[in-house]
Amino acid sequence: MNTLKTVFLMAALTMLLVLIGDAIGGRGGMVIALGLAVVMNFFSYWFSDKIVLAMYRAREVDEATAPVLYRVVRRLAEKGNLPMPKVYILPQQAPNAFATGRNPQHAAVAATEGLLQLLDEEELEGVIAHELSHVRNRDILIGTIAATLAGAIMILARMAQFAAIFGGGGRDDDRGGNPLALLALSIFGIFAALLIQMAISRSREYQADASGAKLCGNPRALARALAALQGSARRAPMKANPATAHMFIVNPFTARGLMSLFSTHPPTEERIARLERMAQAE
Repeated sequence: MNTLKTVFLMAALTMLLVLIGDAIGGRGGMVIALGLAVVMNFFSYWFSDKIVLAMYRAREVDEATAPVLYRVVRRLAEKGNLPMPKVYILPQQAPNAFATGRNPQHAAVAATEGLLQLLDEEELEGVIAHELSHVRNRDILIGTIAATLAGAIMILARMAQFAAIFGGGGRDDDRGGNPLALLALSIFGIFAALLIQMAISRSREYQADASGAKLCGNPRALARALAALQGSARRAPMKANPATAHMFIVNPFTARGLMSLFSTHPPTEERIARLERMAQAE
């Protein structure tokens, strides 16, 4: 179901791109904006792992320097038939974790010092299994494609705003355009692209929870870990870059009320409830 939802949302992003591109400049405007977005996200796809690890001053560890974490990662990687990823620790007390890398052969798993202090080994297994599921499901690739399409939509929306202000778009046909309709479409496009991109991220989190629970064989351990991480995030939000918030297993920021609509993560309570239902079904 989550895979079908992701396909549907990606199709919605594509259709939104076509709609806005056609409104402001026909096929030519759409192709130009998409090309710019592809170039920007090309560098993100190939170098995002190095960038984000450096951003958080992550240090690579081995079995001698972080025996419990390394042992858990190795055990689950072998169980999931995955290449052994590089293992990193982030010097932060806020408990959290993420995976990065463009494919399983170039993957890395990172956990904060606070995560290792907060969780027992069973709960740590649940978190690492979730992150390795992101690697196995190639969520980094999916996220990059979504970001490419969303980025192109943002560029087109900005072009549409300028076109509306200065008298219409430079279409490659003779149909013209209504400046007010063009402006409204550009504003709608920005919010729709953000919401669709976040919906894709939320869908992949549910999928990683389910896959991770199967990988570690203990849905309740992952549920306990999520509850502990969410409680910690509410008491003391992590010092994180908003652009990387979607990478972490729980949102490093607090998002309540209307702002929760723009969260990159689904409600933790719903994630826990799904895991509890998985455990009961076993």
